[in-house]
Amino acid sequence: MFNMADMFRVFQPFRGDAVVIPGRGGRHWINISTNEKRDVPLGDPAMGGHASFAMGMALAQPDEKVVLFDSEGDILMNLGALVTIAEKAPQNFYHFVLDNEVYATTGGQPVPNAQDVAYDIIAKGAGYQSTYSFDNLEDFSNNIERILSEPGPVFVTMKVFPDIENEPINARRRWRTRSTGQVVDDIKQELDVA
Repeated sequence: MFNMADMFRVFQPFRGDAVVIPGRGGRHWINISTNEKRDVPLGDPAMGGHASFAMGMALAQPDEKVVLFDSEGDILMNLGALVTIAEKAPQNFYHFVLDNEVYATTGGQPVPNAQDVAYDIIAKGAGYQSTYSFDNLEDFSNNIERILSEPGPVFVTMKVFPDIENEPINARRRWRTRSTGQVVDDIKQELDVA
């Protein structure tokens, strides 16, 4: 297992001009990102929604690389998204899953059978073209450039240490630095969308 923040630091130099949807790891990403206007932080929508949103973004903007940092909790809440993504096969979509073996945003309840679930195999069975699994940062570091050069959809699962939030949702520190309107305006401008 490795730390989310360390993984984001490894990823950042290879980001290029990709649109990044930081998912539930967003509070770590905002401190590392060097291109906030191409970040699409969704905050904490209903679990399972990030992958569908990211797929839609990739399909709507086929000339833009779209990177999602999802969670295994989100994957489990919407397994159907995997088969839809595989069928639509957006070649510009990179689906990274932060597997911390718990539902961190709801207090750290353990994910059932967490140590034995192979999300990369599930994604491969759903039809993803390429899948990877990493449990140490060095292996991830040695492969990230190659992964991002492959045609998508690519699925990468990573074992990360849990970052459990035990505060009630309305009492948590807000990590989003821009309003939803600002995010929408920035990404429209960056992607030259009317």
